[in-house]
Amino acid sequence: MAGDERPAARKPYLAGGAEFAALYDVKRLQVSQWISRDQTLDYRYAKIISGSPYWLLQFVKGFGQTTPRTKHLNEVELARLIKEQDPGYWVGEVGQLPPLVGQAELVALFRLPSGALLRKAVGTGRFRPADYTLSGSPIWLLEPVMEDVPALQAGARGVDWAVDEQVLAALRDGTYDGPGAKIVPRGKAARQPSK
Repeated sequence: MAGDERPAARKPYLAGGAEFAALYDVKRLQVSQWISRDQTLDYRYAKIISGSPYWLLQFVKGFGQTTPRTKHLNEVELARLIKEQDPGYWVGEVGQLPPLVGQAELVALFRLPSGALLRKAVGTGRFRPADYTLSGSPIWLLEPVMEDVPALQAGARGVDWAVDEQVLAALRDGTYDGPGAKIVPRGKAARQPSK
């Protein structure tokens, strides 16, 4: 759990929208425009976690060389992001990622009535700290979370932390399509009719 002195798990290097923008010295909105307006960017190299895309850093690092007009990578920002995620490793395909979960997936996994219970458990140290914080959102490697379940259940006060085995199996085999598995449009995009 949070107080244990366990070695840090190796994590695949990732970048959320904010990190992607920082790596190319643009505003975060520009990353969204690369997707929606000029379509130079898509989600093939991204994992959707809690409704947001997290791209493989290997892809992000080379993205600027694949566009019609070369975009220059901020090497200082890249070094900072790698250091922040160490001990990490490079992944070239989304299918090579280990199971990763955010708050939406954990709420479904533990059948919690809301994310507030999870945030409180993290804040008080009863639930392990996130393995990443990308674009302001916490992300966990699933397997270390599952290793903590017996201790979490033993120390439970008011929440039983029962695991939904179907959600767990879907998260492990990459077929999860519950809350957080899709990007939910916000703002103007949410008001436009779907095609």
